[in-house]
Amino acid sequence: MTIDQILNDKGREIISIKADSSLADAARTLDEKRIGAVVALGDDGEIVGVLSERDIVRHVARNGEAALKIIVGDAMTRDVITIESTTNVEEAMQLMTDRRVRHLPVMRNDRLIGVVSIGDLVKWKIAETEAEAEAMKSYLSAQY
Repeated sequence: MTIDQILNDKGREIISIKADSSLADAARTLDEKRIGAVVALGDDGEIVGVLSERDIVRHVARNGEAALKIIVGDAMTRDVITIESTTNVEEAMQLMTDRRVRHLPVMRNDRLIGVVSIGDLVKWKIAETEAEAEAMKSYLSAQY
């Protein structure tokens, strides 16, 4: 299965924020949308970073309440790892594990078309495993 198929199931809504927004604004967006990371976009709509809950927590731990006034551009991860929509799910899971990230922006023809989380991929893997187990039960039932 490819990432494109995951996006077909989960949807392709992209939650983004401007890099000059405050961490307080970003935290509100994460809370309202019930997500763990948001893509930061530049004025031209290009990905300039990813801001996660973890990034916000780090800044709050270091700076206290003042951290909420820090701009997203100063707190986000700039070295963004992306994947193509044609990427195999197992390959994406391996990349997330190796690079220790929980969210991957998904690209097609150099355009952002979605974001997948480790939760999205684990959900698919569990469904796949359950389907295989059910198929095996059906096969064995038919044999005996």
